[in-house]
Amino acid sequence: MPLETTAEKPVPVRTVAHLIGQWIAKLGRVWVEGQVTQVVRRPGASTIFVTLRDPIADVSLQVTCSRALFDDVVPPVEDGSRIVVFGRPNFYVPRGSVSFAAEAIRTVGLGELLARLEHLRRVLAAEGLFDARRKRPLPFLPHRVGLICGRASAAERDVLENARRRWPAVEFDVREVAVQGPYAVSEILGALSALDVDPEIDVIVLARGGGSVEDLLPFSDETLVRAVASARTPVVAAIGHEQDNPLVDFVADVRASTPTDAAKLVVPDVGEQQALIDGLARRAFRAVDSRLHREQAIVAGLCSRPVLADPAAGLRRHGQQVDDLRDRARRCLRHLLDRASDDLQHRSERVRALSPAATLERGYAIVQRADGSVLRDPAEATAGEALALRLAGGTLAATAAPESSAAH
Repeated sequence: MPLETTAEKPVPVRTVAHLIGQWIAKLGRVWVEGQVTQVVRRPGASTIFVTLRDPIADVSLQVTCSRALFDDVVPPVEDGSRIVVFGRPNFYVPRGSVSFAAEAIRTVGLGELLARLEHLRRVLAAEGLFDARRKRPLPFLPHRVGLICGRASAAERDVLENARRRWPAVEFDVREVAVQGPYAVSEILGALSALDVDPEIDVIVLARGGGSVEDLLPFSDETLVRAVASARTPVVAAIGHEQDNPLVDFVADVRASTPTDAAKLVVPDVGEQQALIDGLARRAFRAVDSRLHREQAIVAGLCSRPVLADPAAGLRRHGQQVDDLRDRARRCLRHLLDRASDDLQHRSERVRALSPAATLERGYAIVQRADGSVLRDPAEATAGEALALRLAGGTLAATAAPESSAAH
């Protein structure tokens, strides 16, 4: 039941401490696994103090055990060992601290570690974290490379020297961390997170030299493996040697067999690239030169053709055709005009022959009334009617006379 307290009726510290101790005692005996970070042996004391740390979370537990129990553990427990402890948590009321009283201690053997790693490997593979389709290609020439390695390690020297020998202008952001031991995972995770959010970093290299299976255990930690798999920046894993296979190798975008090999994978060789450029330049020169020779041959062939050898010849030929056509047109037009002139003359003579004027020239006259109508019969004229006589030389006025007298 929760305590009923107020500012006016508080409970003393001893009451709270005793209750905390009772709650912790309810946990009972449990098995706990962790990594040893410190072993304290006090001279003349029968109790040994062991700091047991969770390698993933930043949590530690103080374990106490008898000297006889600790010395009987095979193989001996030392800093960095993984152990399984059976015991009961205790709350020490006077100091308000929690400890774990060990009744049994077992070291996690290599076989058991490998079995756990194999199980984790199958779990991660089933989730698709090892799928080649999710791996990203490395940039051809990274502007800045993030390097996570041990402090003053040979792996750092190998990566930096070989990378700068291949491409002197390459820049590195080196993060030195613990690469083994209980603090390795947390430090590597911190460096990986910092480099991954940096927009200047184009690729991250995770490098460590060789070591035993126990030494390389941080690089098979599930938290670190998942962090590498979810990183935004491409990651190159160069852990151990060719025969070493920590789980981070399977999720990294590229696996390098050694730190030296990682340097070769991350940056190109300036000499090789220069040789490649020179070879491409020679190929381009030969291609252009060959093309120019082909085009020159085509131009020479075209120049040898008559139309280009003597361009005026075609103009003269067409000019002569134009002159011939013009003369022919003139002749045809002249012939047509002559025929038309002759035809016009014939028609003019026919018209002249058929014209009343020709009859008048032979001495005839045309008699017309005042309204211009032609008088054809003398009986149609009225006595005294004014008439007009049209002659070849002009017109005369006349008056119709009675039939018994002549017109005048």
